Amino acid sequence: MPQNHDPLTDQDLDSYVDDQLDVGRRVEVEAWLASRPEQAARVMADLRLRDELRLALALSGAYGNPATTDAARRLERGLARSRILSRLQKVAAIAVFVAAGWAANELSGPLSISKSVASAPPPAYVEDAMRAHDTSVLRAAMDSQLQASAYDPEEIRAMTAIVMPALPTDWQVRDVQVFPSRYGPSVELSADTKEFGPVSLFAVRPGTFDVIKPTVAPGNRTSAAYFQIGEVAYAVVAGGDARKLDRAAERLADTLY
Repeated sequence: MPQNHDPLTDQDLDSYVDDQLDVGRRVEVEAWLASRPEQAARVMADLRLRDELRLALALSGAYGNPATTDAARRLERGLARSRILSRLQKVAAIAVFVAAGWAANELSGPLSISKSVASAPPPAYVEDAMRAHDTSVLRAAMDSQLQASAYDPEEIRAMTAIVMPALPTDWQVRDVQVFPSRYGPSVELSADTKEFGPVSLFAVRPGTFDVIKPTVAPGNRTSAAYFQIGEVAYAVVAGGDARKLDRAAERLADTLY
């Protein structure tokens, strides 16, 4: 193999996933990945999502809605221009809907969130989020409990495979902890806000791939607004107006696309 004098870049890795490299450059990329397991795992995940999208598009050609199929194809072409993890999550979520959603659509009408779905009991991780919020409030009141205000979303992603949304500029992070949950490690971020006062952002991988739009689970003292994008679920927990909490969850969810 010829010696490579050109350093590899993220663009090279993106082009590798998109089958846009010549044979020589692909060999160089594969040799580079062979000695870097973490990078190789990330590229393999990208390849899997790419193939899932292509499979979904192939299925939708026979059964899907033309407008949705066209939108998915535009997103597939966009991957070559911007392959960041949040875009991959959005593309993969749309692929799942294209591949599986239209079968149910034929039976139940246009794909939408019905009243029965909206009124369904919240997922089990919402209970974990409420419990984590109560624990963070308890910790904040204890002088003996040290709080970790250093917030590093990249480290969280690397260690837990949980992608955190971009926080509003007025959120002052007070504490970030990794908690156990019924699904494995979860992230509990506590912040002080002008709108809600103390607020918690809970994130976990519940073991299912789904897309859930922000939905409010009202409570007596505190409420939660939960949503899921791909393999990660989130819940925003705070007191105050539940409708404002729902809008805050929507803003957080938008940063992941």
